[in-house]
Amino acid sequence: MAEKEIDEHSGIQTTGHVWDGIKELNNPLPRWWLITWYITIAVSVVYMIFMPSWPGLTGYLKGTRNHSERENVAIALAALDEKRGLQMQQLLQVESVAAIENDPELLNYATTAGGSIFGDNCATCHGSGGQGFPGYPALVDDDWLWGGSLTAIQQTIRYGVRSDHDETRYNMMQAYGGVLSRDQISDLVEYVTALSGREANEAAVGRAKPVFAQQCASCHGADGKGDQAQGAPNLTDGIWLFGGDRVTLQETITNGRGGVMPAWTDRLTNEQIVALSIYVHTLGGGE
Repeated sequence: MAEKEIDEHSGIQTTGHVWDGIKELNNPLPRWWLITWYITIAVSVVYMIFMPSWPGLTGYLKGTRNHSERENVAIALAALDEKRGLQMQQLLQVESVAAIENDPELLNYATTAGGSIFGDNCATCHGSGGQGFPGYPALVDDDWLWGGSLTAIQQTIRYGVRSDHDETRYNMMQAYGGVLSRDQISDLVEYVTALSGREANEAAVGRAKPVFAQQCASCHGADGKGDQAQGAPNLTDGIWLFGGDRVTLQETITNGRGGVMPAWTDRLTNEQIVALSIYVHTLGGGE
């Protein structure tokens, strides 16, 4: 048996390990550390008795309490679904924005649920805040092609615009490239520019006035303020779906426009559509 070595400087026994001439002392662990360690061992043994612990070949040690977090989560989710179901049913009875504004809890639920649905399904086109992009309407202003009431928004979401649903909203900006001459289209560009309050060629505006009355007024109105019943844009407010610069206007009049909004009636539940409609309405531009 090897003789124990005592370090001459500290008087403590060494472990016999030496690294680069440095000897390791065999210092005992602090008492507080050992006590803590023993307590954790005792607690773990008690835990193993009462709670699920060691896995086995055919299952796991379930413990005497037969505790299951999976069951607890399932119960909590079921309770949450039941609560949400009641709130969703309340949404179906909402007939106006004023009605839901009088119920702060329901309004908070609708905007929270609607915001989540919007983020999952609508933000790709309309932007995360509903700000829109060229060709995709902004939902935060007060300019609505088909109306910004709660009912109108629901109908647009439910059936879409120029979608494949039988009840879809439908309109079409005709391509006038084969109907009007290039000069007539250029004059119309000036006329539409003037309608939105911008500086335009007066002579061109004068030449385009009868052309607008004959070709465009049936949809956009004689004053150019549009018609929500047809989904025809207001040309006087300076808000443009595809852009209001002369180059874009020339392209719009020449080639026409016809974007598509999908119908969501087969993808979202009635309750989800109502919640989404309320959220869109509260973005700032609802009528």
